[in-house]
Amino acid sequence: MDNERLIKSSSRVKAHGEVFTPKRIVTLMLDQPELQEPLHSLSATFLEPSAGEGAFLVELLKQKMAVALSKSTSATTYSRNCLIALSSLYGIEYLEDNVEMLVMNMITTFNQLYVQDITNFAKKPNQHVLESAKVIIRTNMAQGDTLKYVNADGKPILLSEWKQVDGKANLVQRTEYTFESIVNESGPTNTVAGETEEMDLFAGSGFFEEKPKAKLHRYKACRWTDIYKQEIENLP
Repeated sequence: MDNERLIKSSSRVKAHGEVFTPKRIVTLMLDQPELQEPLHSLSATFLEPSAGEGAFLVELLKQKMAVALSKSTSATTYSRNCLIALSSLYGIEYLEDNVEMLVMNMITTFNQLYVQDITNFAKKPNQHVLESAKVIIRTNMAQGDTLKYVNADGKPILLSEWKQVDGKANLVQRTEYTFESIVNESGPTNTVAGETEEMDLFAGSGFFEEKPKAKLHRYKACRWTDIYKQEIENLP
């Protein structure tokens, strides 16, 4: 695209090293042979740690929704497959104005493709799918510093896992984790439905410094199309 914008301002380049990836480079990178298998899997996850306004994630969403369509035989399966594909895409972006655009671009892309392609199976889109997609996008697209694992408020970056309930294709379980625990592969132990507290050794002035506590939740298992309800599971 001749008018494709690669920078917003020279001051942002100097302050944050912000340069957007050209669409042709995005296409070239996603065409690599090693990415073809995960791109054709609805549940294979992708994380863009410096997501910008969504150049990679929007293209990933387009490709995954095409796969969702090819694997569907009804409005019900297409709706579910679209949400599964969407739930596999994660983005973290440092600058808050970019995150706002990222979320908007993901919502717009999902809505356009879903409304367009659901006509293969039904007369009108399921509004619960569109509302559930918004929840997934706003949850999976986080603001924060991927190197420090925290958001603008200094609190841990939180991401949610969207896991199909064993033996029940229509049901999904949402569980929150800190991004740091995911990177360190510490898993869900002592991170669900409670407050976690972690310490950095010799941080800052050389003394122990307590990190902000993260309130994490586990949500009730529900239908993919009912994610928008965001019902929290009450654990002891």
